[in-house]
Amino acid sequence: MKATIKNTAIAVSLGLTALSGASANATTIGDTQVKFTGYIKADAMVSNYSEGTLGAGSIGRDFYIPSLTPVSGTDEGSQFDAHIRQSRFRFTTNTPTDEGDIITGVLELDFIVTGGGNERISNSYLPRVRHAFIKYNNWLIGQTWTTFMDVGALPESLDFIGTTDGITFGRQMMVRYSNNGFQVALENPESTITPNGGGSRIVTDDNAVPDLIATYTTKGDWGHVKLAGLVRQLSYNNGAGIDDDITSAGISITGKYKLSGGDDIRFSFNTGSGLGRYAALNASNGAVITADGNLEAIDSTGYAIAYRHVWNAKMRSSFTFSALDIDNETSLTGTSVTQSTYSTRANFLYSPTKALTFGAEYTYAKREVESGLEGDMNRLQVSAKYAF
Repeated sequence: MKATIKNTAIAVSLGLTALSGASANATTIGDTQVKFTGYIKADAMVSNYSEGTLGAGSIGRDFYIPSLTPVSGTDEGSQFDAHIRQSRFRFTTNTPTDEGDIITGVLELDFIVTGGGNERISNSYLPRVRHAFIKYNNWLIGQTWTTFMDVGALPESLDFIGTTDGITFGRQMMVRYSNNGFQVALENPESTITPNGGGSRIVTDDNAVPDLIATYTTKGDWGHVKLAGLVRQLSYNNGAGIDDDITSAGISITGKYKLSGGDDIRFSFNTGSGLGRYAALNASNGAVITADGNLEAIDSTGYAIAYRHVWNAKMRSSFTFSALDIDNETSLTGTSVTQSTYSTRANFLYSPTKALTFGAEYTYAKREVESGLEGDMNRLQVSAKYAF
């Protein structure tokens, strides 16, 4: 929506007034500034798996999920997929108060990891809420990126995330206080549990307290570094003899270091006991059930590095590597659980104009489970993106 509305009749009927000095896509409704942004992105990819393929509808066919790389020992397989699921739109509002403060509201939606439609007739994906929060002074309340995550350390990638194996990631409800580089947040809890001896993941909602996260970020002309700490409760009560709580803790160090000519290096390191869903898209669960019905936290360590090189004003590339190592006690978890994953990728992006980007990206990924089975993925992805 443009601030300059050519049709006066439409402007009057909608009650919209152009903001003097505001950005081109901002308007006012009453006293509130409203901004509409987002992008349309089309992706196509060919994936080759050394050990079979992913089933129809698997989210691993839309973007890379470390724990889904097949290790079944079946024949090699290839698959082609195309979608617009990453397309998103975002509304941001800013309302001044009588006291001179600003209340900010954000609502953002996209179409990835949702149902709806089919590839036979209509790829009609349902929208989902990504972010929905309010900010007032130093406070944020609502759903957004977990405070344990560093969005600024993510590389520019055609894939949905880019360094998935080695980062912390998640969006959830929270109450966060920020002041001079410090942040403290209470966030919505959830426990993921491995049954004794292995089996399907148990997702519980038995936690009695929220997750506690504290971070400090230092910034300068050289870039930034973020240190984060997490303490949370893992809890499971099945109503049939298993009722236990344990404490989980982890740390994360992330950042971005700027180089000359617009180049930069982005890095991430996280380790902890029971990180579970916070690390590598829940490639490992937070805890496993012991033979006597108690919970034991599962340790994991992830790390990633990305180098971004600017070729010229319109061309750039990113080269990334990320990995995850999980310390499973196989007498409890069994041998079918993921032991390690890693991925590496290289891309080339071309923007003929600021709002339009075309790109190509190659990804190699490998996964190994505790039994020794392993499999790899080679993926070539191309995309076109219009940001507004």
